[in-house]
Amino acid sequence: MARAIEKAGVLFQTGYFMRGSPVHQFLREHVQKGSFGKITRVRHSNCHAGSLKGWFDTDWRWMAEPAVAGCGAFGDLGTHSLDILLWLFGDVERVAADIGVVTGRYGECDETGEGLLRFTSGAIGTMAAGWVDVANPVTLLISGTEGHAHVDNGQLYFQSSQVPGADGKQPWTDLPAAWPHAFELFLDAVMGKAGVPLVSVGEVAMRSAVMEAFYKAAATKKLVAPKVAAKK
Repeated sequence: MARAIEKAGVLFQTGYFMRGSPVHQFLREHVQKGSFGKITRVRHSNCHAGSLKGWFDTDWRWMAEPAVAGCGAFGDLGTHSLDILLWLFGDVERVAADIGVVTGRYGECDETGEGLLRFTSGAIGTMAAGWVDVANPVTLLISGTEGHAHVDNGQLYFQSSQVPGADGKQPWTDLPAAWPHAFELFLDAVMGKAGVPLVSVGEVAMRSAVMEAFYKAAATKKLVAPKVAAKK
């Protein structure tokens, strides 16, 4: 599908709205600048209490039917965490995962999971996603030889030996403006606006391959390498 879209040369977009967050934009800039030194470990968490609160009991029941939705909780919320991790830190060599059912409210549909990623840069990443969390205060962490960042209840704490004033003691508020939602960006592109930051179909193909590798790793209890190479 990705090759066909690329060959046709049509506009493409998907709903990876988390890229537009001021915090994620800022961190991507400083990862690329080298403000963290050599990055050693990273983490992203995207969890809510949907299964506990019965969010998928009625109108949204299809989301808890993997045969229809294509995945359960780990794929549903995890794809957004995965997008941010790959957007910030690049290609992945191999993954491992544990994915499972907690309440059984939706039969055998997975409700939570934890993934481990080995980036080609050498950084080690972890990723959490699920529908059985009553709280999810710390959503992101980056640790490097010259810097550290974490997001706690939406506030960024940033430390870097290369950035004046970045001591990590107070929330960092000097952030870029938020982007419009991913679908608004697509409409901007359709209307002919230049320089719109769309998600490429190659990026989506890579994320799909990594997510597939996570589920395979969980089923086989083995390390799995994604099948396709990332595209920038």
